[in-house]
Amino acid sequence: MATGEEPADDLGIPPGKKPAIKDVARLAGVAVGTVSNVLNDRPTVSPETRERVLEVIRRIGYVPNATARRLRSGEVTTIGAVVLDLANPFFTEIARGIEDRLAQDGYVLMLASSDENLDRERRYLDLLLQQGVRGVLVTPAGADLDHLREIRDRGTDVVLLDAYSREFPSVGVDDVAGGALAAAHLLDGGRSRLAFFNGPHTVRQCAERHAGVERAFLTRELDPAAVTEVTLPAPMTAELAESATHELLDRPGPHPDGIFCINDIVALGVLRALRERGMSVPDDVAVVGYDDVMFASMLTTPLTSVRQPKRQLGWTAADILLRGDDEGTERHVEFVPELVVRASSGAAGDAG
Repeated sequence: MATGEEPADDLGIPPGKKPAIKDVARLAGVAVGTVSNVLNDRPTVSPETRERVLEVIRRIGYVPNATARRLRSGEVTTIGAVVLDLANPFFTEIARGIEDRLAQDGYVLMLASSDENLDRERRYLDLLLQQGVRGVLVTPAGADLDHLREIRDRGTDVVLLDAYSREFPSVGVDDVAGGALAAAHLLDGGRSRLAFFNGPHTVRQCAERHAGVERAFLTRELDPAAVTEVTLPAPMTAELAESATHELLDRPGPHPDGIFCINDIVALGVLRALRERGMSVPDDVAVVGYDDVMFASMLTTPLTSVRQPKRQLGWTAADILLRGDDEGTERHVEFVPELVVRASSGAAGDAG
């Protein structure tokens, strides 16, 4: 038997190469399957053989591949997630929250972006299922959930992320309240000509934030029809928002004095266009975003935004998925958004 001081090449292992399970089997004089049985603590191995295998493992420094072992034993260690737009920092921060929770239980994340397209969402979900994921977290790209019902009925756990459902476990934010917060802030700050840069109403977040804007107007006995809604196609990019802002400002009549944006990426494009037109923020136009992503506070004119608990959203959704039907697991969690006021929405004539 080799000693712990023997160089790896004397053991038949090339220099620089990590010992493999077949090296353990060869040096212990057993089959690879026997080594696997020892690693998985199966009772079919005699105490003498088990100790011999473990001694070889210690001497050559073999490190078992935990992922491979779990796959061989049928234990799946991968979770899939399909979100609306990975170009939006909101979803990358959610993904970090998912990873934080998965790491606690030794799982890894496979992540994809639907670009707010239902067909693309379905294709990615099919690919994830082909990889044998333990479950999926999904931010639905539309109201049709039939494909998610099929996935669930075939035995794969499904949790809706940044969404709400009575049918599926879900984690989301009260977007009606969030939309109302943004519009109320602009109205109460003296802005009377509001524009709302929104996305397709087939996306739940867009429809609910629109409802929130209407609520803010009705609460103040104002006509919601006074809002100029600019609908951007999906995926909603800063470039599209910049172009749409120029088109809005080219229209005849008075310009808006307050703009609410469906997310901070859209707000970035709006701010860029306003600067190109020589308009002052907030003196000429107050701007409010949504999500409060990392860059919002770092802009030349820091952006007022409706904050969502991004990492907490991801962490909670992953926790619900992993805990399954454990007693005490909440199936539906809805967070409350928070308005973070910065310079971009200061009162007219006030630079701060």
